[in-house]
Amino acid sequence: MMDVFYFYQWRILCFTLLLYTVEGQIRYTIPEELKEGSVVGNIAKDLGFGLSDISDRRLRIASDTGKQYFHIDLGKGDLTVNERIDRETLCSQTIPCLLPLEAIVENPLQLYRIEIEIQDINDNSPTFHSNERVLKIPENVNPGAKFPLEKAEDPDVASNSLRSYSLSKNDNFILNVKNQDGTKIPELVLEKPLDRENLAVHKLILTAVDGGNPVRTGTSEITITLLDTNDNSPQFEKPFYEGSIEENTALGIEVLRIRAIDLDEGPNGEVEYFFGEQSVDATRQLFDINSETGVISVKGELDFEKANLYKFDIIAKDKGSPRMEGHCSVKIKITDVNDNAPEIVITSLTSPIPENSPVGTVVALISAKDADSGENGKVKVQVASNSPFKLNHSVSNHYMLLTNAQIDREINSKYDIQLNAVDLGSPSLSTRKTISISISDTNDNPPVFSQKSYTVYVKENCTPGSMLFSVSATDPDIAKNAQISYSILDSASQEFPVSSYVYINSDNGSIFSMHSFDYEKLKVFQIVIQAKDQGSPSLSSNATVHVFILDQNDNVPAVIYPSAVMGSVSHQRMPRSAKMGHLVTKVTAVDADSGHNAWISYRLAEATDSSLFAVNLYTGEVRTKRSVSEQDDASQRLLIEIKDNGEPVQSTTVTVDILIEDGLHEPISDFRQKATEKDKKNNRITFYLILALASVSLLSLLTFFILLIKCARSSRGGTTCCIRRNSDGYKNPNRNLQIQLNTDGPIKYVEVLGGDIMSQSQSFGSYLSPMSEFSDLTFVKPSSTLDFKDTLRGLDASLPDSAWTFECQQVSTFSTNIFLVHVVLTMHHYGKQRFRIIIHTIMSYRISTTKHIYKTHLKHLVLNIV
Repeated sequence: MMDVFYFYQWRILCFTLLLYTVEGQIRYTIPEELKEGSVVGNIAKDLGFGLSDISDRRLRIASDTGKQYFHIDLGKGDLTVNERIDRETLCSQTIPCLLPLEAIVENPLQLYRIEIEIQDINDNSPTFHSNERVLKIPENVNPGAKFPLEKAEDPDVASNSLRSYSLSKNDNFILNVKNQDGTKIPELVLEKPLDRENLAVHKLILTAVDGGNPVRTGTSEITITLLDTNDNSPQFEKPFYEGSIEENTALGIEVLRIRAIDLDEGPNGEVEYFFGEQSVDATRQLFDINSETGVISVKGELDFEKANLYKFDIIAKDKGSPRMEGHCSVKIKITDVNDNAPEIVITSLTSPIPENSPVGTVVALISAKDADSGENGKVKVQVASNSPFKLNHSVSNHYMLLTNAQIDREINSKYDIQLNAVDLGSPSLSTRKTISISISDTNDNPPVFSQKSYTVYVKENCTPGSMLFSVSATDPDIAKNAQISYSILDSASQEFPVSSYVYINSDNGSIFSMHSFDYEKLKVFQIVIQAKDQGSPSLSSNATVHVFILDQNDNVPAVIYPSAVMGSVSHQRMPRSAKMGHLVTKVTAVDADSGHNAWISYRLAEATDSSLFAVNLYTGEVRTKRSVSEQDDASQRLLIEIKDNGEPVQSTTVTVDILIEDGLHEPISDFRQKATEKDKKNNRITFYLILALASVSLLSLLTFFILLIKCARSSRGGTTCCIRRNSDGYKNPNRNLQIQLNTDGPIKYVEVLGGDIMSQSQSFGSYLSPMSEFSDLTFVKPSSTLDFKDTLRGLDASLPDSAWTFECQQVSTFSTNIFLVHVVLTMHHYGKQRFRIIIHTIMSYRISTTKHIYKTHLKHLVLNIV
């Protein structure tokens, strides 16, 4: 018998194993009860994978049942049986019996739906709930009376299910099989009248036969006891009752009402209702029947998801002796209500993900389930709208979670993604689930300095190795991507490598000097600092540090006149007829420092006769304090001290020997007469110079008005021409002209510069000889740049109405500056007092570094010259 069974089983395996794909799904058909290791099919081939893809892409099987009935042979790609499969346990009476599986592969993530159809084999025999059935029948029962028998149960389906009943041979009864709602119910029918006295007990065998090959059978023994008296049994109004009720109905609610009638009178006609003997315990726990009224009501909690249909028998018994009974069948349908919220299942999740992941990167595979049916079991999953992720529907209730936007770890390093699952029931139920996804860092941010440029002021003669300044940069990345190192970049635009002056601590950005600085050689320079992170590839950014060297009073005033070639002592002569205020000589000195450190004052330290001579504090002119008398010594010695205005004060001295001679005045008068004649000869030259200077002034005035018009238009048009009040001194680094003079008016030194602040500008200097009435102009070689800011501050002290600065993008020529200065200096030949007025007038007009514009008072210049 078993050999025949296994032969049949393998024949089904060989002839019914089918493979087909419907809408991306794969279905295999196998019989139940296959041995472990039996091959279902080559899933690798059916999915289009090579054997190497199985391991590389990590092919695996997932089941909704929680049991792993199948296994993948990674060496062959076969889908094999992993444990015993019982179709009756899995699907009961459901046809077809489908076992859903999910084939998951990674790199990239893909999901395939597989269905295994489990076919039934005839491995179960029909069985009766009870092997014995006892019937008590009155002897006076008429032929044709029917007695319901217990139906047999066969868990197999289709052709292997229950097919027929047979009754053992007897003289009084025959078997009738009725089909009720697809169920075969056997009935015992009395064919011939009974005679209790002839035979009081009848024993019959009821056999149930299925349709398998070979067939299987089950038997039940029926014992019939004949009774006297009560010869009418209760009869139901309907042989079959049907009702429906919603799940979760409250206890005690009536489902339906049944009724049976007994034609007997008295106790023999009084009917009571009971559950049939075949009713299972589950039915008795969920439903209750009122024995007197026949009302069937809810007794327990109904759940559609556990069972949606209940079938049972009701017996109606009278109170006769013996008691007679009638039978009917009841079917109660349970209707679904939306009482189960959807369930979200995370099949696969990738975390963390790089912040530079492209849009559309698969992050997770998600499925949704709902235990309800129909519309109540349909689920829709959504992701929160403010999340940079989206859901794509794949197969059935399966989704892929994808990136929907570019992700930046510096903005958000972790995302808590909220998934909302909503069914289509009414009212709908929903479920929320949160997925946490971390974002890993990539080097996508360069270091950022706290400032794009820095300004540092350093005193000259600083100690080598001292810290000048410290820069700092930040990087929003993390780990190595945020580790910053600092370095100095040498600029080709500078005449010297910056790295020879300073060095930087690569870890903290502190800048140190390599040696001391000399303001007279170097006034300003730039350091380009680069901050670079340690990422791969590394990112960097630059910042510029402007270093300004501050002047220290480290230079002693240098005496220009009397010069060193003339000896350490200056020998001068003067007439004894000199009156008070007579100019004896003039001491001239310069200081290589700048600003206050270069302001020079003169003092008479010692004198043979201190009552006779005096030295001008600012000009160095030596004049007589009174008229020279006959009693004054012919030889006078003066020791003149020259000091600067620095801290500490630097000073030097010069000795002047004066010889007072009689009759010296006549040559001087002759010389003055000759000078007067020379002046007359140069009147025409003076006239031409005045005309030239007036022309330039008029041209400048015209340019001034044109710029005013352009500036007025720029307030509407957005040009870069402007007029501003400058209370902080002159700060424009691009300058074309610098002038330095004494605070009392007369020029002691004039310097004209061209170029910007970063270059060592060319300059032209003019120094006045001590005898300004007779000396000519002296030009010296190019000198170093002076501090223009300090110079202008000195001018502002004597020229209060000079605080307006005009700036414009249009660049004027440097030649105009040279021309104006030469005109001014040439006027020195025409008288000291007039020369002072000219200098005061010209210097009262501010000269811009980019456009040389003068105040409207230029007419005073012409008047003073004339």
